[in-house]
Amino acid sequence: MNQQIVSEYYGKTLQQSEDLKTDACCTVEDIPRWHKSILSNIHDEVMAKYYGCGLIAPLDLEGARVLDLGSGSGRDVYALAQMVGPKGEVIGVDMTDEQLAVANAHVDWHAEKFGYANVKFLKGTLEELDQIGLEPGSFDVIVSNCVINLCTDKPGVLRHVFSLLKPGGEFYFSDVYADRRLSKAIVDDPVLYGECLGGALYWNDFVNMAKAAGFADPRLVTARPLTIENAVLQEKLGAAKFWSATYRLFHIEGLEPACEDYGQAVIYKGTVEHSGDTFLLDGHHVIEKGKIFPVCGNTYRMLAESRFADHFDFIGDMSAHYGIFEGCGTPVPFDDSSDPTGSSGSCC
Repeated sequence: MNQQIVSEYYGKTLQQSEDLKTDACCTVEDIPRWHKSILSNIHDEVMAKYYGCGLIAPLDLEGARVLDLGSGSGRDVYALAQMVGPKGEVIGVDMTDEQLAVANAHVDWHAEKFGYANVKFLKGTLEELDQIGLEPGSFDVIVSNCVINLCTDKPGVLRHVFSLLKPGGEFYFSDVYADRRLSKAIVDDPVLYGECLGGALYWNDFVNMAKAAGFADPRLVTARPLTIENAVLQEKLGAAKFWSATYRLFHIEGLEPACEDYGQAVIYKGTVEHSGDTFLLDGHHVIEKGKIFPVCGNTYRMLAESRFADHFDFIGDMSAHYGIFEGCGTPVPFDDSSDPTGSSGSCC
């Protein structure tokens, strides 16, 4: 039922971004100048039929094979096509005929504009990514912009994404999260669902789903609270709070469940385009060019085993372990105070 709601809402009800009743489907961070330049090369109809805002586009994509989940009118696909260049490829997947028609109508126009053809659009649901001819382990990066919340089988989608990524590949995506599990009345409301609120995951359920799918260490990049200006929708939502957040999940086998300290560090070379002075891995790792930056074992591997490896020098290995990485939020569970008399009594 929810797939029908989404298809009708984005295929027939919405005619332009301004028809949205909330900004839940938007990423409102300042758009960099180079993003604006890329978007200026996209056909007007594609831009007009894109229902959202912002651009989910990780750095260092030259030559990459990228999959866009819920590609809609194709705006992000055509933006990413310019970032991957003629040696890369971008595939968009969407289930809405009206949106796919717009995207496909302008394939040749963009190929002429860019000077190369490197995009393709497929019809399918994200719950059945394994049924549309996509080869497992064939993508460097998978992106989506406020789409996972619209899916009926979110754990299944995450499992498909993990399967489609190459080792060291990345799922980089923005979505909506709630501070609690939502009531059936909220989930079943067609407008709230179409506005990316009714299907929002409780954030801790998402973290556990991601880990169960194989993404052992989800990294939060940015987050902002959502304000619901529509009084009718706010009344339906009650006390529930919502955030728009961008996560990056790496397909790296054997990442540890906590941040462990092996005395390792990295030095950023400043060579990622559009990120010369600092490199943002996530909200806790803003790495300055040329500075020795201590990292936990998981962060070390995320950088060393992904497309970012050539942009860093790496110090240390995993031959010696020094406990939990300081400041990671996982405290030692034991009381530091000594009790030489043993009067504390209990053994558990």
